[in-house]
Amino acid sequence: MKLALCTDVLGDLSFTNMLDKVKEYGIEAVEMTAGGWSPCPHVPTNELLEDEKKLEEFKRELKQRNIEIAALNCSGNPLCPGDLGEKHTKTTYQTVDLAEKLGVKKIVMMSGLPGGGPEDKFPNWITSTVSWPEYMPSVLEYQWNEVAIPWWKEFADYAQKHGIEKIALEAFPSQLVYSASTLLKLREAVGDIIGINLDPSHLFIMGADPIAAIRPLEGAIYHVHGKDARIESRLADVDGLLESLPVTATKDRTWNYVAVGCGHDQQWWKEFFSNLSMAGYEGYVSLEMEDLTMSVDAGLRTSIDSLEATIIK
Repeated sequence: MKLALCTDVLGDLSFTNMLDKVKEYGIEAVEMTAGGWSPCPHVPTNELLEDEKKLEEFKRELKQRNIEIAALNCSGNPLCPGDLGEKHTKTTYQTVDLAEKLGVKKIVMMSGLPGGGPEDKFPNWITSTVSWPEYMPSVLEYQWNEVAIPWWKEFADYAQKHGIEKIALEAFPSQLVYSASTLLKLREAVGDIIGINLDPSHLFIMGADPIAAIRPLEGAIYHVHGKDARIESRLADVDGLLESLPVTATKDRTWNYVAVGCGHDQQWWKEFFSNLSMAGYEGYVSLEMEDLTMSVDAGLRTSIDSLEATIIK
């Protein structure tokens, strides 16, 4: 396994300054956003697609520093009703086009989430039993069979024709794919180009055990995020894990994203990487730092120290 960095955390730096900072941290691979929700601070996708000189300069800056692209990320909601879904769909296809030009074979995404029916204006996440109310089964039927599976079949076909070998979906709250089982459901319907970006933090906050998820996902783990979360027990014990407060309200939330090692200790991370190794995973571990309780530099250095001490190289 090799350590990479999700570069949006350094979004206040220019592309070249970001690359220099990555080298300063001793990291030699990056995961950069090229579409979706992100403002894409380091990847001007349209410019790179339209201007061959800018594309070559972009490649040259990476090569000069001996930095690899672990993956291009375009996490968003292409299944959203209306303008947002159209926008994210467009940037998703553009990310594939750019990946082809860069020789990148893997993209990281989220599954997206449709509305609950053809007239809905907003996505609808079903997380309770479909036994009641009685309209629940028809919502999931619509989301999966009328929207998600057709969209993903068409997109996967396009991606394969343009050199993409792996689409790693991040199991994330408020997405149709939010767990191991929902990932495998989409993979079965669309094909083996679909796999998971196994991000422990999101499974933690939904009450799942990322280590337990590894074995059923064996062969479908295409990417891993090094990211931690902490359940704030004295609050979660009262209100549970369903949390809608803004991420900036760290003191009052029932869980928070934290630097690696600040939610789960090194013994946990050693076991996690050991199980990944047993399952045959030898790819990148992309550090994604979203800890708002400390500075960016402190969060990155804390996380790098924890990952370097536990990752299997």
